[in-house]
Amino acid sequence: MSAESPAANALPPPQRPRILVVDDDESLLTLIAMRLNVSGFETVTARTANEALGRLQACRPRLAILDLRLAEPPGDAAAPNPAASAAPEGDDVDGLVLFARMREIEPLLPVIILTAHGSIPDAVAATRSGVAAFITKPFDGRALVAEIRRQLELRQPAPDAREWRARIVTRHQAMLSLLDEIERIAPRDVTVLIEGPSGSGKELVAQAVHAASGRAARPFVAVNCASLPEPLLESELFGHHKGAFSGALSEHPGLLRAAQGGTVLLDEIGDMPAALQAKLLRALQERAVRPVGGTREIAIDVRVIAATHRDLAQQVSQGNFREDLFYRLAVVRLTLPALHERREDVPLLARHFLRLLAERHRVPLHDFAPQALQRLIEAPWPGNVRQLANVVEQCVVLTDAPLLAEALVARALALSGTAAAPPAGIVPLAQARARFERGYLVQLLKLTAGNVAQAARLAGRNRTEFYRLIERHGLQGDLFR
Repeated sequence: MSAESPAANALPPPQRPRILVVDDDESLLTLIAMRLNVSGFETVTARTANEALGRLQACRPRLAILDLRLAEPPGDAAAPNPAASAAPEGDDVDGLVLFARMREIEPLLPVIILTAHGSIPDAVAATRSGVAAFITKPFDGRALVAEIRRQLELRQPAPDAREWRARIVTRHQAMLSLLDEIERIAPRDVTVLIEGPSGSGKELVAQAVHAASGRAARPFVAVNCASLPEPLLESELFGHHKGAFSGALSEHPGLLRAAQGGTVLLDEIGDMPAALQAKLLRALQERAVRPVGGTREIAIDVRVIAATHRDLAQQVSQGNFREDLFYRLAVVRLTLPALHERREDVPLLARHFLRLLAERHRVPLHDFAPQALQRLIEAPWPGNVRQLANVVEQCVVLTDAPLLAEALVARALALSGTAAAPPAGIVPLAQARARFERGYLVQLLKLTAGNVAQAARLAGRNRTEFYRLIERHGLQGDLFR
């Protein structure tokens, strides 16, 4: 497995926006690709729904163009047919069906639909389902390019977006979609609830929301609601006057006022005592705080981000968390997957931590031995990204060799309270077989950075058979390098 730059894997394409074009008319597909390529875009093409879904997961385009009528069904109900991929046959498939499948994978992807069967009902249906634009064939190529540019400009990231995105190391589909969502909601001054297991990176995501917002130049203040007793937490959040209680020897503004103009992260909000939940709700509604021992409210201008490892909706149903506060906090909900769900990120994160920690501890380390990296990939990671960072640091401080050995990684895993185990398998159901198989192949190719021979070994298939399998799903190894 070749070494990769973690930052590079976390960033969107730097120059030429990538456009996915799907049409079963090969000559038209070629013409559209030529027009887009000379107009400054990078074009990825597909003739079938199956190929389109494979290209989407491999390439992450900025925008997609779909024909409303395709001659191959998406193939959810049964395994894909190799012959159908080579020469599509059968009943026409509504492009809106493929669009729905694509939106499951990339919820924020803008899609333009092309059709020779244009009608008002089609246009209305497309618009209601979230299609960005509806263009009838024959069309002017210049008008198509203009519409693409318009759609991309509507979603243009902030100039410094690449900087905050670079801090989150990932190539996992759900995480990349989450970054796109952050980019969309960060400039809009709404409260955000970040949910995810302990150690999954909730504070890092909160910092990304802050960094991508108009408040980036102002303070970012984090407080752990589970680490302080109720009286102290109230004082820390809302402040207190001198003499308000025993030990209050001076005036304290509180963290909500200290973050004036910026962002406050309320970490582990699910552990906040009920009395403070009521006071926090009032502060959010009135945009003002009353310090402990005070008689008047003081205006605040802060963005509040809450984070929790608990199921807050379940806490509400059990009566452990205020429903009105939950809805006030969860205007936007961001959910982080556990590390074992984003296993293709393990090599990226491990090498990212290795580089940072080797520099910090002044150890001349360059990489992991292949077997050591495999150990990390296969570990269950109950402590998520935080545990991975801890394991890598244990290894770094105990060696002077240029490569981290497997034995050292195995020892660090055992000391961290976990043992290596193969990734959990998923038994394919009849109607989900094609979807599962494609996702499995995409994960393998991401994990091996497009090395088809290595992916075939991990899958336990010979190389020729594996090549046929990925081609059946419209995948190519070089798309993942």
